[in-house]
Amino acid sequence: MKIAAIAVLSGLLLPQAAQAIDLGGLLDNPKLGNIENNLLGGGGNLSGISNNDQITGLKEALTQGAQSAVSSLAKPNGYLGNPKVTIPLPGNLQKLDALLQQVGLGKYGEDLKTSINRAAEAAVPEAKNLLVGAVKSMTVSDAKGILTGGNDAATQYFKSRTSASIADRFRPIVARAMQKVRLAGTYDRFAAQGEKLGLVSAQDARLEEYITQKAMDGLFTMMAEEEKAIRANPLQATGKIARKVFSAIGH
Repeated sequence: MKIAAIAVLSGLLLPQAAQAIDLGGLLDNPKLGNIENNLLGGGGNLSGISNNDQITGLKEALTQGAQSAVSSLAKPNGYLGNPKVTIPLPGNLQKLDALLQQVGLGKYGEDLKTSINRAAEAAVPEAKNLLVGAVKSMTVSDAKGILTGGNDAATQYFKSRTSASIADRFRPIVARAMQKVRLAGTYDRFAAQGEKLGLVSAQDARLEEYITQKAMDGLFTMMAEEEKAIRANPLQATGKIARKVFSAIGH
């Protein structure tokens, strides 16, 4: 009888005892993983890294990637010497270029292509502060999407946050660069040859807008390359926390 009474009493007391357990301590048990540390998702690989370190590491890597991409393009032949981002002649001028080459006037097209790429190389440094600003304003939600996303998740984030602002910064620089490298005069001479053949008008190509867009395309191409490289080999990241975070997600 006494044993039965004790059993009943234990059944009544156990729920209250369970409620009194420090759930915070239970969740912090290293064997179970800290739930707070899993806010950025990634499952068990990131469970041992705090939210703060995850975001800090990501920002380190993205800042490095943005600065490296800009630096690689903002130098002589940064665009022109890199087949991945070299800006070709606008489509409506390529046929003209092919014809001019056949009659020994290929120099016009080459000069124009060189000038177009020089204008892009002059404009691209303007992107650095905008890209770094996008990193600084990153939210926890943004970071989660990047860390758990594909190999170009960060590049897509930058595109969505900075494309319009970068284009606005690039246009006046491109316009000034066009004058500095005498691009307008080069184009006029090139177009004049096309007019003689009845193939093109001097107003056919909106070079300023064309160069702006292609310069942006090249920038994001190089940023995607940087991102892919760090995900594949985290040791390429210069920051210790960045190396730890990207090693953990194992992309």
